[in-house]
Amino acid sequence: MTDNNTDHDRRIVFRSVSPEKTRALGAALGRKLDHGAVIALSGELGAGKTAFVQGLARGLGVPQDYYITSPSYTLVNEYPGRMPLLHVDLYRLFYPVDPEALGLDAMDNGQGVVAIEWVERMDPDDLGAHLKLTFAIGPNASRTITAAAAGLGAVNLLKAFETSLKELS
Repeated sequence: MTDNNTDHDRRIVFRSVSPEKTRALGAALGRKLDHGAVIALSGELGAGKTAFVQGLARGLGVPQDYYITSPSYTLVNEYPGRMPLLHVDLYRLFYPVDPEALGLDAMDNGQGVVAIEWVERMDPDDLGAHLKLTFAIGPNASRTITAAAAGLGAVNLLKAFETSLKELS
């Protein structure tokens, strides 16, 4: 489902009925990505952010023998794939997180995908163009995932997300 007509203001809303469906959406998006990207994940604890990144990893070709878990204590996990995946978790940090102090400024070289959980702990201006995914817990253990492009360069990411949704239909 999409709202609004301009690419810059457009939001896409998806309802997931299970962690498996959330992973499938992440995998579908991962298969669509053909260049580096920043994906900003926001939402309460247990809303499905890590499940999405697990699917994203599989879509990027991260081998099955890599267990994708939230890097709450290590802050950053890196996984090899068709494009490297940097999985960042800022849960244990406080706003504003300094991207340079974490080495995040050096991570986004356009060659890989950076997925940042708890992105609300960063200043949005530090992210550059990115796909913002907001996860909300709904009734009957469902999840609502709202996607929006942040920055002109992220419009194609939003379109890839929308195409990924069509794959799941």
